[in-house]
Amino acid sequence: MDPTELRASIPALDRCTYFNTGASGPSPRNVVGAATDFLERHAFEAPAGDGPYTVAFDALTAAREVVGGHLGARPEDVAFTRSTADGVNLVAGAIDWQPGDVVVRTDLEHPAGTLPWDRLADTHDIEVRVVETEQGRLDVEDVKAAVDEDVRLVFLSSLTWSHGTRLPVSEVVDVAHDAGAQVLVDAVQSVGQHPVDVTEWGADFVATAGHKWLLGIWGGGMLYVDPDAHNRLRQTRIGYRSVEDPSAEAYAYHEGARRFEVGTTSPAPYVALAEAIETIEGIGLDTVERRVERLTDRLKDGLGDRLLSPREYESGLVTFAADDPEATAERLAQDGIVVRHLPYPEAVRASVHAFNTEADVDELLDAL
Repeated sequence: MDPTELRASIPALDRCTYFNTGASGPSPRNVVGAATDFLERHAFEAPAGDGPYTVAFDALTAAREVVGGHLGARPEDVAFTRSTADGVNLVAGAIDWQPGDVVVRTDLEHPAGTLPWDRLADTHDIEVRVVETEQGRLDVEDVKAAVDEDVRLVFLSSLTWSHGTRLPVSEVVDVAHDAGAQVLVDAVQSVGQHPVDVTEWGADFVATAGHKWLLGIWGGGMLYVDPDAHNRLRQTRIGYRSVEDPSAEAYAYHEGARRFEVGTTSPAPYVALAEAIETIEGIGLDTVERRVERLTDRLKDGLGDRLLSPREYESGLVTFAADDPEATAERLAQDGIVVRHLPYPEAVRASVHAFNTEADVDELLDAL
């Protein structure tokens, strides 16, 4: 499949000009078809065949292999979640927090990466330190100043939802680990845009999902857990899928990340996720990046001094100023052009993916 074929496979693009993949991507027919085909097989054929549980668990195993390969991880180090926020909360709930513990985060985080720590500050008397940034840039020296022996966890995004900037994940991981802290990365804006190898980052945890740039359906989240990270966690959730043998007299959690998976869940979102990954990989992430770079260059040239994202290519997220961002997004929607109004910075964000075209970009610029 190439970008032109990808575009033709997405029904939503027949009805709008779509620039909001950073919020939720429009899914191709084959991705939705993989989910619906599985649901029919599971509901109609499995009861009289191998059985619903066997069919479901086989599908999850196959999907885990695809996801692990895409993230540069072993399949056993990947847990399936419902979303990025779900993965963040799973990690937050598995740490034995003590009063005075510290979480360090940046001021660039999505609410999925701020609300769990605010809640822990209320319930467990932890401290949340916020590293300030400028124009979407994180200075590692500021991270060093914020991280000390009281820090239990450092949280950051690999790619910012507000500016489309790439953050220095590996450098932050080194700073945190030197201080004895663990690192949790929100990678939801990276997967599907750029190659991601979680082992190169060295983070303890990476939470992400497939419904944005991978163009999957909702409900297909992923959580990578470094094998050495489990020893510093206190699992509180448990169920038959999180243990080695649910019938054993004494329970034992799975050695890998599956300990975060508790009970019965629909494999359909993960079947779709695997199909979505294979679709993007079939196009090639290098092809995706080259096309997005070319299209974002065109958009940035047209925006001129309204541009708030970096002039040089870093991602498909392009943030720009408008007199009334919320009203601008609403007006564009009435014209069939879907963008997003951001609360911080108060701006409009266009998400450019490989299915977009030069004509799409020109239509947006003309409408502005």
